[in-house]
Amino acid sequence: MQDNANDPLIPLDDLPTKGIRYSRNYIDRMIKEDRFPKPVFLSPRRRAFLESEIDAWLKARVDQRDKVAA
Repeated sequence: MQDNANDPLIPLDDLPTKGIRYSRNYIDRMIKEDRFPKPVFLSPRRRAFLESEIDAWLKARVDQRDKVAA
């Protein structure tokens, strides 16, 4: 099991700072389809994402693009 105790959390509303400008509904759909990192629920109505998982997801998108371009 990975220790994520020191991994910063990114609230859903702050995802645009990482360049992720999808609507809340689209993000929810991608989560259900296992195409986006699962959130950490801070309360029943408040959720955030591990920064390392968001960074890895973004890197995978770039890697996928580069693989297609090669």
